Amino acid sequence: MASSGKPIISAPSHDAQHGHEEHHDLEGLRMMGFWIFLITDCILFGTLFATFVVLSDSTAGGLTGADLFEMPGVIAETFILLTSSFTSGLAVLSMNRGDRKGLIGWLIVTVLLGASFITLEITEFVTLVHEGAAISTSAFWSAFYTLVGTHGLHVSIGLVWMIAIMIQLSRHGINSVTRRKVNVVSLYWHFLDVVWIFVFTIVYLMEVM
Repeated sequence: MASSGKPIISAPSHDAQHGHEEHHDLEGLRMMGFWIFLITDCILFGTLFATFVVLSDSTAGGLTGADLFEMPGVIAETFILLTSSFTSGLAVLSMNRGDRKGLIGWLIVTVLLGASFITLEITEFVTLVHEGAAISTSAFWSAFYTLVGTHGLHVSIGLVWMIAIMIQLSRHGINSVTRRKVNVVSLYWHFLDVVWIFVFTIVYLMEVM
């Protein structure tokens, strides 16, 4: 039979469609896993905040937070972390524009701000220990170090996470996988900023006031 001259368009194979559906389902499961993780983290921090409030007066007659907290340093930590939340948002905007260079650049700025926050927090801990307020000094200080230290640990994990994503972006560019990872780490970072606002209010401001 003679050819009609029309191009023959083959339909996508069943295997290709099935593979695409599996990829989509896997990405959806990973996002659901992240939200479950975030819910468990909310429960964790809620428990730590409740413990701190209950033990806020258990200083064993020793030093209190009002005696030792240096609010200028804490305010600087807060400003740095909130700024890093803004820069992580700018990274997502760059990604949505397809600007890989801008995305990596803003992630680098976010990592530098987060590292500055951790440096200030470690400096604060060292100063408090030198002034006689170690984790074993009283129940109050045990609750303080556990709560604030857990938040700091989460920030440190976020920094390592961002660095790993930047390496993947430099190698593979912006695709469905790296896009999902950037969105997830940005949500995680915003979550840590919200937790820190509660730390700043409940742990530092209420104690000083």
